Amino acid sequence: MEHIKQSRPRGITIVAFLMILFGVAEVITGFRHNFFGVSTTLGTVSEYTSAGIGILYAAGGVLILTMRKWALVIAIIFLAIVIVGRVALVVTGLFPVNSFKQTFAIIAGTTIAVIFAIYIWLKRKLFT
Repeated sequence: MEHIKQSRPRGITIVAFLMILFGVAEVITGFRHNFFGVSTTLGTVSEYTSAGIGILYAAGGVLILTMRKWALVIAIIFLAIVIVGRVALVVTGLFPVNSFKQTFAIIAGTTIAVIFAIYIWLKRKLFT
């Protein structure tokens, strides 16, 4: 019998990589309060909340690389927390919306997380 190695779909790999990258950027933004012109308010709550969101974002990316259904479910839960957390940061003022660039970055980042969640949910049949 011939053993065929099944590779991970390219789209899943790209989404996972981007989730990890964006999660790390979120952690950096949380602790430095500024990353490529996007800022958070100064303070411990802001630091740890933003960093926590970033860690969940990156962890979700790592999880979907496993191609396991249980990991997919956890990754989608993590993305839901990321989305709700980003909205909560805006509502509480920890993500200021005091400029077009800042507002655009927050909306775009949250929209991307939603798109990732939808994408991996639509690809759920590929997970074992």
